[in-house]
Amino acid sequence: MDIKIGVQHVQREIVIESQESSETIKAQVAQTLSEGGVLELTDSKGSVTLVPAAQIGYVELGAENKRRIGFGFAE
Repeated sequence: MDIKIGVQHVQREIVIESQESSETIKAQVAQTLSEGGVLELTDSKGSVTLVPAAQIGYVELGAENKRRIGFGFAE
């Protein structure tokens, strides 16, 4: 799933590809915003992104299942 985070006063958004479900990410974002802490997300390659809750402008969650493009070989 692609996650896009808009940061206040920054023109570029943060884009993360995660293996987590949208429900898990929603709960994590909601908890971080209510507590005022730091949003910590791990992408599909294991990299960690930290965003202060006070600087988050928006969080956009993409589709959980991406469509595959290319050729597949049936066995």
